[in-house]
Amino acid sequence: MRDEFDVVVVGAGPAGTAAALAALRAGAEVLLLDRADFPRDKACGDGIAAHALDVLAELGVTDAVAGYPPVPALRLIAPGGDAVARALPRPAYTVPRQVFDARLVTAAVGAGATLRRRAVRRIESRPDRVVLDGEISARVVVGADGAGSVVRRALGQRNNPDRHLALAIRGYAPAPAGPPTQLIVTSAARWPAYAWSFPIGDGRANVGYGEVLRGDPLTRAHLVDRLAALLPGTEPAGVTGLRAHHLPLSTSRPVPGRGRVLLAGDALSLINPFTGEGIFYALCSGALAGTAAATAPDQAARCYASALRRRLGLHLRHSSVAAWLARQARIVDAAVHAARRDEKVFDTVVELGLGDGLLDARTLALIVRNLPAQHRPPTR
Repeated sequence: MRDEFDVVVVGAGPAGTAAALAALRAGAEVLLLDRADFPRDKACGDGIAAHALDVLAELGVTDAVAGYPPVPALRLIAPGGDAVARALPRPAYTVPRQVFDARLVTAAVGAGATLRRRAVRRIESRPDRVVLDGEISARVVVGADGAGSVVRRALGQRNNPDRHLALAIRGYAPAPAGPPTQLIVTSAARWPAYAWSFPIGDGRANVGYGEVLRGDPLTRAHLVDRLAALLPGTEPAGVTGLRAHHLPLSTSRPVPGRGRVLLAGDALSLINPFTGEGIFYALCSGALAGTAAATAPDQAARCYASALRRRLGLHLRHSSVAAWLARQARIVDAAVHAARRDEKVFDTVVELGLGDGLLDARTLALIVRNLPAQHRPPTR
């Protein structure tokens, strides 16, 4: 055995770097592996919510969005055409993942992690350690290697099935004129589906379109056509860097870990089914996994599952309920209408979709009240 570490993290995206930083803070010797060199591009909406910055601050990273202006507002267009535009409870940021991820990797290496380029192919679990490719030994391995996770497959966990998996395409286009505002345009034609435009602050916006898979294959041409239909001015000739990616939704999660092998971020299907947000979940789950790996290696899976349940369990149940309700476009129409009339409803929907918020009785009641009369549940 050539190399031995306390914690080996497979994947150096947000989940992996958060795991490395948390494990280092607990005193572990950490090896961080990724199949790519950094900086590298990653297909994503590039949106960084305030909740993600909270996790990074706890890990000692305070410059992840430095130099990028805050985006203080969100405009949401419902499937039926109604719209709401309000200030976000806390500003968001749009930072290309080529920049954001590289900054996190730099922070992890600066804190003491060893970084290597390697595509892990084989994982062997033993009673006292985990062996990668027959060469690297770890007391605990954290799989943070994305939607096609090798570590997840090693645990015998399948990929998400249709209806619990989305496909999206992302590119960069000139930012629209006016104050910086996140724009989400939902699609009645292929619901659940939406297009987005998130201004970066350098004259460009991250633009994209995604929809939940329902059994029929989606082509690149279809995704590009739907993007152009929902966001005029985003025809392929005017958009650069178009890349597609899968989004494993949190409505179908594998086990968070077994023995000395843990999963975090997209590898654990931690994508908000209501909005497609994933960076906050990646950072949060990675930090919890890294802490469990470093402090309780002999009981890593049990401790991690317990910590994840305490931190995100209730929210994940609420976001799953929201996603189930939102399968009906008329409910989304009613929610947008209610959010336009009531700021608290807007804030609740944003917190549920971008962070760890919860549904509440008042919000549900106002959404029901804004349903068309023929769709309201009968009163007694």
